[in-house]
Amino acid sequence: MAMNLREQFSTDKVIASKLIGLDSKDKVQAEYIWIDGSGEHLRSKTRTLTKSPKTPGDLPVWNFDGSSTNQAKGADSDVFLQPVAIYPDPFRLGPHILVLCETLDNKMQPHKTNYRRRCAQVMEQVKNEHPWFGMEQEYTLLDVDGHPFGWPKNGFPGPQGPYYCGVGANKVYGRDVVEAHYRACLYAGVNISGTNAEVMPGQWEYQVGPCEGIEMGDQLWVSRFLLHRVAEEFGVIATLDPKPIQGDWNGAGCHTNVSTEKMRNPGGYKEIISAIEKLSKSHAEHIAYYDPTGGKDNERRLTGLHETACISKFSYGVASRCSSIRIPRQTEVDGYGYYEDRRPSSNCDPYCVTEAIMRTTSLDIKKLSRTYTPQDLEKFRNLMSQQGEKPKIEE
Repeated sequence: MAMNLREQFSTDKVIASKLIGLDSKDKVQAEYIWIDGSGEHLRSKTRTLTKSPKTPGDLPVWNFDGSSTNQAKGADSDVFLQPVAIYPDPFRLGPHILVLCETLDNKMQPHKTNYRRRCAQVMEQVKNEHPWFGMEQEYTLLDVDGHPFGWPKNGFPGPQGPYYCGVGANKVYGRDVVEAHYRACLYAGVNISGTNAEVMPGQWEYQVGPCEGIEMGDQLWVSRFLLHRVAEEFGVIATLDPKPIQGDWNGAGCHTNVSTEKMRNPGGYKEIISAIEKLSKSHAEHIAYYDPTGGKDNERRLTGLHETACISKFSYGVASRCSSIRIPRQTEVDGYGYYEDRRPSSNCDPYCVTEAIMRTTSLDIKKLSRTYTPQDLEKFRNLMSQQGEKPKIEE
């Protein structure tokens, strides 16, 4: 009998667990992690340290072959890794660590694909406002053949409806992966605040936050690294594609919850409305910051269907999941709290998202450096005309 792909490419975890438990003889394995030239994929490699570092500054600057990550040319291929955050390693345990890094060019300046540095500068400018973020990371589990995990190989599961926050083998697929990832995040010190099955079968969500300032981007990227590594252990794929399955299925986003200290205190509702009004004036610019392709990925997701607003039109509403911005019902009742930007895609760069939000709402920058233009205007117009005019959502 022919083996399936998972059996064919699986390894013996029992043997691995025996060896991973061996004494490392006072040496520390440091897993250096960085974002590659795609703006959405992670890379990592390991080096041995002779002692445990107390701060990122105790760690050596390292380098990698940027010509293999779309970040340099072969004739000048070294890109440097500057450690910026340390986390306990839930895979190797003991003194071993994960090291989140910024990328630097051959002049030791931020690489053009390094969006963290500018985000950190913006967060320093607005630190007195104590901006808190919480990001809701949606993802889809795939089998090793790229087929949605748990779906029939020669057909489709039943329509959406029973899967969201579902319980039971006929409603959820891959819970072992989800639970293992949750615990790995807790061990690593990532401020993961919850998880749930999503609307499309095989799709899940977890939430990270609240995190203040640059911590939001750092922790979300590390949580993504842990997600991919945990999925690797199970022999499955966790994709952050914002529309992995075409048709009448939900896409995947990274809804971003935002508040400042004023918004979180009594009377903060007017601050929330003020921020939303500022966001309404720079909708096209923010769309360009909310996925790694300048809006092209979100064109597949933000159609006005499946709990999204149309990509071409800004809207907001209380408790509305078909708006660009949702104000939670409890925030309206209390008169203070937070708002949710539902536009960022599942594969967004959290540094770009949080930076753009604070530049617009707190620094009052009227014009951002990017703007969104539909890639295929005629196709986009036809798509919008097929959907028809959506009813206006009242505040």
